[in-house]
Amino acid sequence: MMIAAILAATALQLVQECRTAIPADVTLKGRIVQRNRRGIPIVEKNYTLVRKGGETTLDFNIDELGVDVTWSDITLDYLWWDDVSFDETNEGESVNGQKCKIVVLKKGDRTVRAWIEEKHGALMQAEEMVGGKPHRRLWGTRIKKFGDRWMANVMETETIGSGHRTKIIVEEVE
Repeated sequence: MMIAAILAATALQLVQECRTAIPADVTLKGRIVQRNRRGIPIVEKNYTLVRKGGETTLDFNIDELGVDVTWSDITLDYLWWDDVSFDETNEGESVNGQKCKIVVLKKGDRTVRAWIEEKHGALMQAEEMVGGKPHRRLWGTRIKKFGDRWMANVMETETIGSGHRTKIIVEEVE
């Protein structure tokens, strides 16, 4: 039991490090673009996301857009869940050549697996699990420097087997 407590604390520390890369008070402006298998846009929407004082707002209802982007994708809210442990079955995997630790985050009946880069604590990929299998995936495809902060400015999401992907593009950071 003592070993499990130590591993959980270490996994939580890794997630806390990842949280520090996300600005606490920020306004993000960009576009959400859903594309079919051939890469042709089928839905495009501008967005403004405001995170201030621990509250996050989006300037439209994400559920009404009709794309496979969820609130969790755009806000990364699962990084603030408290039930955190390492996924020891996939230890030491890499994403885009970056060695990662994989953590499992749980809240109620929801489970997310997240790949966090070991050196800098950057979130590289996340999968929402349903029935123990990946259901949705989020990953960064490009980074950009906004002021003095480097961050992912293009992320992609996919509901496994849906036949399309959606890009979340960050164009401005205030």
